[in-house]
Amino acid sequence: MDEQETAGKKGGLLASTLVVSSMTLLSRVLGLVRDVVLARLLGASAGTDAFFVAFRIPNFLRRLFAEGAFNQAFVPVLSEYRTRQRDEGSVAATKMLIDRVAGTLGGTLALITLVGVLAAPLLIWLFAPGFGDDPHKRALAVEMLRLTFPYLFFISLTAFAGAILNTWNRFAVPAFTPVLLNLSLIGSALYLAPQFTEGRMAVALAWGVLIAGTVQLLFQLPFLARLNLMPVPRMAWRDEGVRRILRLMAPAMFGVSVSQINLLLDTVLASLLQTGSVTWLYYSDRLVELPLGVFAIAIGTVILPSLSGKHAGDDPQAFSRTLDWALKLVLLIGVPAALALAVIAEPLLATLFNHGEFGANDVLRSAESLRAYSAGLVAFMLIKILAPGYFARQDTRTPVKIGIIAMVANMALNLALIWPLQHAGLALATSLSAWLNAGLLYMGLRRGGVYRPMKGWWQHGLRLALAGGAMAGAIYWLARQATVWLNGALWDRILWLGLIVVAGLAVYLLALLILGLRPRHLRR
Repeated sequence: MDEQETAGKKGGLLASTLVVSSMTLLSRVLGLVRDVVLARLLGASAGTDAFFVAFRIPNFLRRLFAEGAFNQAFVPVLSEYRTRQRDEGSVAATKMLIDRVAGTLGGTLALITLVGVLAAPLLIWLFAPGFGDDPHKRALAVEMLRLTFPYLFFISLTAFAGAILNTWNRFAVPAFTPVLLNLSLIGSALYLAPQFTEGRMAVALAWGVLIAGTVQLLFQLPFLARLNLMPVPRMAWRDEGVRRILRLMAPAMFGVSVSQINLLLDTVLASLLQTGSVTWLYYSDRLVELPLGVFAIAIGTVILPSLSGKHAGDDPQAFSRTLDWALKLVLLIGVPAALALAVIAEPLLATLFNHGEFGANDVLRSAESLRAYSAGLVAFMLIKILAPGYFARQDTRTPVKIGIIAMVANMALNLALIWPLQHAGLALATSLSAWLNAGLLYMGLRRGGVYRPMKGWWQHGLRLALAGGAMAGAIYWLARQATVWLNGALWDRILWLGLIVVAGLAVYLLALLILGLRPRHLRR
């Protein structure tokens, strides 16, 4: 772990991105293992629908409040304090800011958690109105939400600790932390779920979420202590640094978390559709989250402290170059990932989830929403890069305006597409609104003179188009050669899928090499 942190500190943005990506990849692979276990044991049922709603509510608030708002407001202010205090040879003010933010954030979260637990029936009624027609499903969702809602308290403080570590270039620890959630849920599914009756096995997963939140927070504290940054919480609403963070947070809640709000709206509407719709959307979203989390979020995490430092140091050219590098890198990864998810949706879902209670119809229905989500994957990834271009400059008003426009568009598209396309229409609406969001963010940075594209974009785009097309054709042809996806043995599916993935990656990289891309082009 220490070697990885040192690499993140000394090796530049690409090395830091690789550190975060490798840790995130481990977490996402374990997340897929977790989902395979859940699909095999529980399938797509009333219990899984209830759990995914009960987990999505605090998880949505976590992404909106902790990662989507607090993180984007806290890191630029903390970076500014650190830069100023480092120049003055003192860190006292920085440590005081950390203590006061810890106390203010912790107290607020404790109150929100208490309200959430007490208001669980109301929250389920608001976020899953379709559950009202099934008293058993609704009762399960309420019970599980009371167990999962405290996760918001623990994971938000975990994000707070991770933001401090990232600012000090300790990227590996926060990136590794989500592994603990997946391990907890896998353990709960395998060992705790059998202790419940058949209709209540999903309740074990809610206990797993609560356990994971506690463990994740405790895991990061020793690393803060090693940096002499262990917070001593102090309530300080009037502190200037705290008030600046709060002022930045309010609009930031919408600016970077629009996609999460759209996903939650999908859940609300999916609860009105046939049983299984929430679960189908969940599993397709999980596959889209793999490249999004491993690459785009990793790059966005790494560049935010860098961009904040360049803004504080008044270096607009370096700021623009960093954004340009990040955009090129994320497209290099996002384009083939989106094409692959669309082309081999059924083989992926069948290999990973078509076992036990998760049947062939579940695979086909999940594939519909996976293709719809894949249409917006590149946009989801671009948002993770473009939004820090605003937050690093402590501009949270512009993203919120753009976010509201995207949300309104998503609502209209949801209503237009849900009836003809059912759950897949909800996924497609989310993708289309993400493209609107990304486009407006990009145009705002260009018009403001914050970002100026460097030379070579036409060449880069042509390479991606040709190499991506070659890869898509290769994996499509290979996928059609196999007939094992819904009826074959598990190992036959794994071998075929492995062959397709390796062949597709080889074709893509070889095409890029032939077209002139070299490793030196990836360094900033």
